Amino acid sequence: MIGHYELTGPDDAPVVVLGNALGTTTELWREFSLPFRLLRFDHRGHGKSAPVGGPCSIETLAGDVVELLDHLELRHVYYCGVSLGGMLGMWLAAHTDRISRLALVCTTAWYPDKSMWDERISLLRSFGMEPAADAIVSRWFTPSFSPAVVAHFRSELLKVDVPSYIACAEAIREMDLRADLAKIDVPTVVIAAAQDHAAPPELSRHIADELPDSDLYVVGDAAHLAVVEAPRTISVILDGHFDD
Repeated sequence: MIGHYELTGPDDAPVVVLGNALGTTTELWREFSLPFRLLRFDHRGHGKSAPVGGPCSIETLAGDVVELLDHLELRHVYYCGVSLGGMLGMWLAAHTDRISRLALVCTTAWYPDKSMWDERISLLRSFGMEPAADAIVSRWFTPSFSPAVVAHFRSELLKVDVPSYIACAEAIREMDLRADLAKIDVPTVVIAAAQDHAAPPELSRHIADELPDSDLYVVGDAAHLAVVEAPRTISVILDGHFDD
C-alpha cells in the first residue's frame, strides 16, 4: 500500500512513474523537470507513507504500484526506477501489461553477494538507523559531491521507519529477477553510474544484455544516486527515451 504520492505536470502528457531507491523519498527527483506528467511516490514507511507491518517481497512492493495505478485509473504508463525502484520496474514490465516504456537506473536484477545485506539488516535490528546511516549514504554519492545535499539525504534517511526499511532490504536480498528479464518486451533504457559501488555498472550491463530491446548508458561522474548527482544528463537520456 502506497500512502503518499504526487502527480504533477501537463494533464495531456504521458505519465512517467518515478520509483525511488531504498531509503529515499520523492525528494530524489526534486531536480527533474521532464516534460511529462510525473507520478512520484514514497515506499512503505518512507517519507509521508505510513509503515505497513510484516515482511514483503519485490512482488509485494510492485503490487503497491499497481494498486496506485488502479486508484488513479492509469492503465498504461512509462516507468523509471532507481535501485529498488528499478527492481519494481523490472517486475512490473515482466509480469503486467501496465508499462509501455521502461528506464532502469543504477539497479540490478540480483545481488551475487548477499553478505552486505545480511550485515546491514543485522546492524539495523540491533541499533537502528543512526549507526548505519553514514555507511549507506557514502555509497549514494561520490566523495566530492555537495556536503549540504548529502546531509539532506542523510536526514531524510533517518526519518525512515526502520522495520519498513528492513522489510524492503530483505526483499532486495532475496530478489532474483534474472529469469524475468527475457519476459520484458518493452523499449528499455538502462543507465549505470561509473562510480556506483552499490549497483556496479557490470550488473546494469547484464540487464541490458539480457533484454531484447534496450540501450545502455554509463554516466561518468556519479555514484548510486546518479539522478541527484547528474540530473541534467539523465534527464536528457530519459527525455529522448520517453519521447521517442
